[in-house]
This record gives sequence, C-alpha cells and structure tokens, in this order.
Amino acid sequence: MVCNRCIAAVEQVFHNLKLPISGISLGEVNLPVKMLAEQDLAAVISALEKLGFELADDRRSRIIEKIKNVIIRLIHHTEGQRNENYSDLIVKELHSDYSHLSKLFSEVEGITIEQYVISQKIEKIKEYLVYDELSLTEIADKMGYSSVAHLSAQFKKATGLPPSHFKNIGVHQRRALDRVK
Repeated sequence: MVCNRCIAAVEQVFHNLKLPISGISLGEVNLPVKMLAEQDLAAVISALEKLGFELADDRRSRIIEKIKNVIIRLIHHTEGQRNENYSDLIVKELHSDYSHLSKLFSEVEGITIEQYVISQKIEKIKEYLVYDELSLTEIADKMGYSSVAHLSAQFKKATGLPPSHFKNIGVHQRRALDRVK
C-alpha cells in the first residue's frame, strides 16, 4: 500500500469481510488476533488480489515492503527536508543493520535502495512539474538536491528528458508508486 486510497481500499476489504483490525498503515494491517482462520485468509488474499494488491507473507517480502514504505512515506508524504540520510532513517525504523537490508533489497528487487530512492524522487519531481506550482530551484531544495543542475542531470538520466521538457508532456508519464523500480 503506498497511498491513503490504498489504505482505505484495504480497510474496506477487512470491513466487507467483517474481520476486525486494530490498526492500518502503509503496507501493514494489524490484527487483534494472532492468526486468521484459513478461509478468512483465503478471502482476504482473493479480495486484495482483485484490487491489485498482494500479501507479503514471508519475512523477506515483509522487510522489502517496509523499506519501500519508509522511502515512499519520506518522499511522498512528508513535507520539508530531512537532515538524516535515507539509510539512517531506514535503519531506525526497521531496527536492522543497513548492509543486511541493502543486500536483501538488491537480491529481491534487482536494484539498490539508492536506485529505488532516486526512482521515487523522480516520480515526486514529475508530480511537482505537472502541477507547475514550484520553480526548479524550489523543487531541488524541497527534494534535497544540492543544485538544480544535479536535479536536472538525475532527472534526464532517469527519464531521457530535461525537467523543462517533461513539464510540457509529463501528465501522461507518471507511474503508480507501487510500480516504480
């Protein structure tokens, strides 16, 4: 789950199935019971799959989802610049060694955590460009780039287009956050 609509959709699945939840956040549903009955679990999986979600049911998948959710939350749902590195924030939230998390992420996803962060930042920059409310200098500052030139170079490397050109055609080129790699 990567946005508030995703959270609402998953919450609705549990409500429709009359299954209690004690909490829900990006990528995680907390249940007041240790385990769902087999038929309830099958119903949840089926309903989630119909919505395009999948259940992260093994430990490795859950860790990867948590890493992605931390990054998505920090980039897409948090205002202002962060003073800490993404790696430090991931370690803080997952209470695990970064080299282990980084190796696991790369093995499972086929890209590094840094590449994933850059991809998410590019999607957020696309959003800013499409809405056309901020200058490139403001976007660079908001996204933690040292300069507009650095942002522009990274954006062009990722998309093949300079930000100014993307602004004119960008509405059709944004991807769903859970499809970013």
